[in-house]
Amino acid sequence: MAYTLQYGQVTPYLGYLAGGAWLALQLAAIAFVIGWAIGLVCASVLEYGPRPLRWSVKAYVVFFLNTPLLVQIFFLYFALPDWGIVLGSYQAVLLGMAINAGAYLTEIQRAGFRSIRKAEVEAAETLGFSRVQIICYVVLPHIGKVLFPPLSNQYIILTMTTSIAAIFGVEELTGRTYNINAQTFRSFEIFSIAALYYIALTLVASVALYAVGRYFFRIKGRVF
Repeated sequence: MAYTLQYGQVTPYLGYLAGGAWLALQLAAIAFVIGWAIGLVCASVLEYGPRPLRWSVKAYVVFFLNTPLLVQIFFLYFALPDWGIVLGSYQAVLLGMAINAGAYLTEIQRAGFRSIRKAEVEAAETLGFSRVQIICYVVLPHIGKVLFPPLSNQYIILTMTTSIAAIFGVEELTGRTYNINAQTFRSFEIFSIAALYYIALTLVASVALYAVGRYFFRIKGRVF
């Protein structure tokens, strides 16, 4: 028997799905900000820190770049309670995404650091700048324009990654899609609508990032 599309059974849930999309957007934004801060500190340590600290950061980056995010979140959610640390599903997913993103953003920001001409840093050192002042007044303004495109791409990827939260019971967009599917059994209809929501999320994020890059860094380009 041919499958008959019945979108009328799932349209009453559009508002419920929109709430899940908003939660996914929040999850991605918070994880990205925390990951960016982790990446900035770690990239600074790798470039300017003492050797023992550099080895610690390298171990963190290698571990999180070479293990799946799902495994990392499983560890946070199911293994940490054995050491007395209990995280809720949302906290475990958010922490896992932030730490994982931090490893990727460390490598991205480190590449930005290396794009700085040595003469600029030497000139700042000659003027008596401390390492922190060099990072704040010489490095960051220079690498902002260089790093903005790859950082934007990483944020879009992170937005898609929020779907993994559904496995742990977080009712973001994919989690709510599962719930609706279990009630209506209209899989094609509800997952196709969820796909449209994800497309809308990435388009909105892309336009916003384009505007930010254009305004603050004079980056020219096309959104589509």
